[in-house]
Amino acid sequence: MNKNYSICFISFFFLFFFMLINFFGVIYFIMNDINLFLEWEIISFNSMNIVMSILLDWMSLLFMMFVTLISSSVIYYSKSYMKSELNLNRFILLVLLFVFSMILLIISPNMISIFLGWDGLGLVSYCLIIFYQNIKSYNAGMLTALSNRIGDVMILLLISWMMNYGSWNYIFYMNFMFSDYSMQFVGLLVILAAMTKSAQIPFSSWLPAAMAAPTPVSALVHSSTLVTAGIYLLIRFNDLLVNLFFFKFLLLISGMTMFMAGVCANYEYDLKKIIALSTLSQLGLMMSILSMGFKDLAFFHLLTHAMFKALLFMCAGMIIHMMNDNQDIRMMGGISLYIPLTSLCLNISNLALCGIPFLAGFYSKDLILEMVSMSNLNLLIFYLYYISTGLTMFYTIRLLMYLMVNDYNLLCIYNLYDEDYIMLKSMFMLLFMSLISGSFLSWMIFSYPYMIYLPMNMKMMVIYVMMLGFLLGYLVSITNIYSINKFIMTYNLSLFLTVMWFMPSLSTYGMNYNFLSFSNNLVKNIDMGWSELLESYGIINIIKYYSVISYIYQMNNFKVYLFSFILWVMIFIVMIML
Repeated sequence: MNKNYSICFISFFFLFFFMLINFFGVIYFIMNDINLFLEWEIISFNSMNIVMSILLDWMSLLFMMFVTLISSSVIYYSKSYMKSELNLNRFILLVLLFVFSMILLIISPNMISIFLGWDGLGLVSYCLIIFYQNIKSYNAGMLTALSNRIGDVMILLLISWMMNYGSWNYIFYMNFMFSDYSMQFVGLLVILAAMTKSAQIPFSSWLPAAMAAPTPVSALVHSSTLVTAGIYLLIRFNDLLVNLFFFKFLLLISGMTMFMAGVCANYEYDLKKIIALSTLSQLGLMMSILSMGFKDLAFFHLLTHAMFKALLFMCAGMIIHMMNDNQDIRMMGGISLYIPLTSLCLNISNLALCGIPFLAGFYSKDLILEMVSMSNLNLLIFYLYYISTGLTMFYTIRLLMYLMVNDYNLLCIYNLYDEDYIMLKSMFMLLFMSLISGSFLSWMIFSYPYMIYLPMNMKMMVIYVMMLGFLLGYLVSITNIYSINKFIMTYNLSLFLTVMWFMPSLSTYGMNYNFLSFSNNLVKNIDMGWSELLESYGIINIIKYYSVISYIYQMNNFKVYLFSFILWVMIFIVMIML
């Protein structure tokens, strides 16, 4: 056990130290307006060069700082959360490999090294999701791996398509080649790859399924690593994509994703799935503001969201741990009386998610919604933004009511204690960042403030929507949501809203049922039918028949020898007589 703990501490201190280096690097780079493009020639043989390129600017350093801060907290948290796990070393090494893949993706200006990081994320996420080895984990892991594989194929196509240009360093071509037809094709491939990694419709079903992973992994995956890789890639390619038609299409898709995730979260009773669907909703928000051309705003929300979402998962993990691994929110209630510090962290991270003023989420979310209100947008997109914001408040208040206010519904409360100081220390580190990171980043990222001029009602629109969401969330949680459904909508429509618009069915049963039933018919009719009768089974019958005859001769039976002796004597006599 001591050896396991030492690996945890070494990993934690290494990542925390790296985070501090990145923090001072970010400040230095922003103050002096520095961008570093480094090329390291690994092999040069005749005319072939293998070169490793690294791009260091304020954006990559800032993102690395957040990734290493969250991953160091997660590893420290895992020391207590996974203490009964025999394979803790393997878990920590997988998490470190995951973080390394993300860092490789962040600092790469080259499509080949981006692909290494991109594929590394997909592979290691599969290993982490199937960490608890059961059938549910295997299914979730396969769904995640195959959904992400589509994005990997897009990146491979993109690499082959960029051979038209002479180099895979995409940053050289973005500013002056965006009118080129080939570059438009590259833009489409980038958008499709980002849609699979960031789980936009129709690839959304893998994200809630990935909840089969241990909770520390969920905290890492859903805050700053796997799901944000697609957003980060689009931020880097934004100058190329901003005039493409596909980007306008992405605005619609991401708006629908945001709305769909918000609605589904209100029908869900699994604590981790509710938080996963809120991640999906926030990813839709980032994608949609990115497709309007505001890459700094998308990056700002990406970082603030990473902080409170990691904290939210850690709190959820602690609650699940204390509830004997039960994730159903209907079983919980009144937990703030027994675990006040965890409840404090959960409430603050939930309120930051809603965008309550002066918490981390407020600075980015409010700015995004005000820029949307100022922009010349389609009314549908405008409504999708504001309804989704109201839905965020809706499912958050419902969650808080079920967890904090309702009566306790589990059998015993002896498990509820709030003294796991290792988990609490890592949570308080992120709690501090959830409080200050919004204002800290708004000063750091934006060198000048956005000038937003709106009428009073438009300015207050966010407050109106949030108050309506608060009221609906309160009403739904004190009554049963399905009793309200009987009056509002039919059962079939509520079923459609509950199961993510049938996306899990379409991406699993819908995709593989026909192939599997066809292969079943092949096995039954050919492998176990004609082929069996004429080849394997038929040959076995013939061999068995002849082997029985041979066996009879080999039994050393006196009767057989006597018969053969008489036979030979008769043949001999006949031969003499002739």
